Amino acid sequence: MRILLAEDEKSMSRALCAILNKNNYAVDPVFDGEDALTYLLSGGYDCAILDVMMPKMDGFTVLRKIREKNITIPVMMLTAKSQIDDKVEGLDLGANDYLTKPFESRELLARLRAITRSVTPATDNNLRFGNTTLNRATFELSGPQGTVRLATKEFQMMEYLMSNPSTLISTDRFMEKVWGLDSDADINVVWTNLSYLRRRLTSVGANVKIKAARNAGYSLEIEE
Repeated sequence: MRILLAEDEKSMSRALCAILNKNNYAVDPVFDGEDALTYLLSGGYDCAILDVMMPKMDGFTVLRKIREKNITIPVMMLTAKSQIDDKVEGLDLGANDYLTKPFESRELLARLRAITRSVTPATDNNLRFGNTTLNRATFELSGPQGTVRLATKEFQMMEYLMSNPSTLISTDRFMEKVWGLDSDADINVVWTNLSYLRRRLTSVGANVKIKAARNAGYSLEIEE
């Protein structure tokens, strides 16, 4: 299940991403309301977590705008405020739930399960390219010679590659998409995880390979 997380506090965003990734959610973090709206209008999300107080556009405005576009995915609002009027406003605008900071991770996960229980994922759980399948729900990569479960970052990179087959993806784009714009991670993590993925593909007998184009990026190609 893919979630958009809109939270402008970088430390909070990192903590929430870690919790959600650990529980097999795929998360795209953004840090202001304008980006949140752009991402949600692009589609492909099963749920959104929106902070109320964000730069450029507040969470209430984002929520109102997506509901006006008939985007009906479940939305959870996060706020440091606990006033009843704020909660009523969010719910009246179409929020499915409202969580006040600080909160326990168990409560967040339980509430997410509750609001997404009847949701059909926005995309097929399985991505396929060549003789290879990636299961978005289980993080499993499968081929004719077996199945392996990918680590979170490996999964996110493979999902990105398989969603954009034969398309060059730069190292910087991987860093932005998988680790986030505010990440302190060294760019070497991209090359390390690509190396791991090449081994995983070989181990399952995949006929697809991750190919490098000098000074341009990487693409997933079917090996003839």
